[in-house]
Amino acid sequence: MKQIFYLLFTTFFILACGSSTQTAVQETTPTQITTEDAVVTYASTITANELSDMLYIYASDEFEGRETGEPGQKKAVEYLKQHYIDLGISSPLGGDNYFQPVPLEKQGAVETTIKINTNTFETYNDVITISGGTTTSFTVNDIVYAGYGVEDENYSDYTEDVTGKIVLIKSGEPQDADGNYITSGSTEPTKWVNGRQALASKRDVALKKGAKGLIIMDAELFPRYSSFYKAQASRSGRLSLKSDETPMMIMMINEKLGTALHPNILTSNSSEILKIEADFNITSKSEDVMSENVVAYIKGSEKPDEVIVISAHLDHEGIKDGEIYNGADDDGSGTIAIIEIAEAFKMAADNGHAPKRSILFLHVTGEEKGLLGSAHYADNDPIFPLANTVANLNIDMIGRTDPKRTGDRNYVYLIGSDKLSTELHDLSEMVNSKYTNITLDYTYNDENDPNRFYYRSDHYNFAKNNVPVIFYFNGTHDDYHRPSDTPDKIEYDLLENRTRLVFHTAWELANRDERVIVDKATE
Repeated sequence: MKQIFYLLFTTFFILACGSSTQTAVQETTPTQITTEDAVVTYASTITANELSDMLYIYASDEFEGRETGEPGQKKAVEYLKQHYIDLGISSPLGGDNYFQPVPLEKQGAVETTIKINTNTFETYNDVITISGGTTTSFTVNDIVYAGYGVEDENYSDYTEDVTGKIVLIKSGEPQDADGNYITSGSTEPTKWVNGRQALASKRDVALKKGAKGLIIMDAELFPRYSSFYKAQASRSGRLSLKSDETPMMIMMINEKLGTALHPNILTSNSSEILKIEADFNITSKSEDVMSENVVAYIKGSEKPDEVIVISAHLDHEGIKDGEIYNGADDDGSGTIAIIEIAEAFKMAADNGHAPKRSILFLHVTGEEKGLLGSAHYADNDPIFPLANTVANLNIDMIGRTDPKRTGDRNYVYLIGSDKLSTELHDLSEMVNSKYTNITLDYTYNDENDPNRFYYRSDHYNFAKNNVPVIFYFNGTHDDYHRPSDTPDKIEYDLLENRTRLVFHTAWELANRDERVIVDKATE
């Protein structure tokens, strides 16, 4: 791109066609190009060749799979920092400090036993401690049973006071005689029954109600979660955000332990206080881990306090069984796309077309460990207040083709664009129609999408705080989370055009007169 920089303001009709040619032609001055023409000019500097050059480095074996907190991830953040320094793009943290510290805790094996009468229930066989697993022993004499643990505007399982209590619930949601879920009146799965989303929804209710602990009986999920937690403990431990506050204790149990705690749990939905003596013993080992988000920004010329955040996760799966998981698509593609977008905005700023609003380029860590870096930014340490954050454009896997889309390569899945702001969705459609003509596929934007992708990448930590988002995604493929996700598999022409789409969308968001309106805010 540096060669293109010197030829940037060439005869417009050549660059407006998206040509990446670097043939010398007559130069013009910045004032001779209108703002309308400039966006096409700068977008054309995002090229497949430069994306390829960077990705072959970023997703190489040298970076050891970029596992959070490990040496490869440290190399990755230094690589990104140096790019921004070389481009002359500053850090919002000041000086040469481009790293936002993300304090983490690596949780080793949490050994949990629960004794009821003469029966002992053990870790992985009957119970797993998901959070709040500090070393402790205690006895409880009563547990509040709260049915399915659902609370909605037209239904609640919480008829008993659970303040300071341990709550027992079961998976699912009540249904009527026709099989319709009680909260929606439909047979379509709701947030109370959809896997991880259901766990999070029920956890949030228990927290709001003041419970000190939550025990979830989920016969379907338990074997899967138990295997996952056991594998993590045997490898390197489970990472979570470090906090001075002790999180609520959350356990998942199987049906055997569930019926030991409440013999009628399978048939009873009525809340009640269970008079039962249970001895809990939890043994945990943990260690501190420090990781980093990488941040850079371009200050807005007219509305600097209003910010557009462009994000992608910098981490991947590391090394497993001696094989390096390079993560070229996931999410090397998004990472280097941001660098190209940043460089295009910097060229614009240097040549009299600075964005009216500020642009934050946010490379987050720990996405593969549970959206940790973005959670830290949004929940603990937003560098720019979320109230001033206009939108988040999140890029997670845009370099490949979903096998389901055979024969139609020129597409991208868009998720979340209409969830909080009708205006953002319309703006996105307009920009694409005007500049890039990519098929925008909303398959995974469906509320009832069983994959729940809306909740599975870093944009969600902004969306849950009512910041409008767009998640750009090419879908999964055979190399997803495998060592074979390598740079040679990337379709660089698609990566170029999708990156340009994000740039055009960010440009419009940054330069329109008014910020997009949030007309669908959630509680």
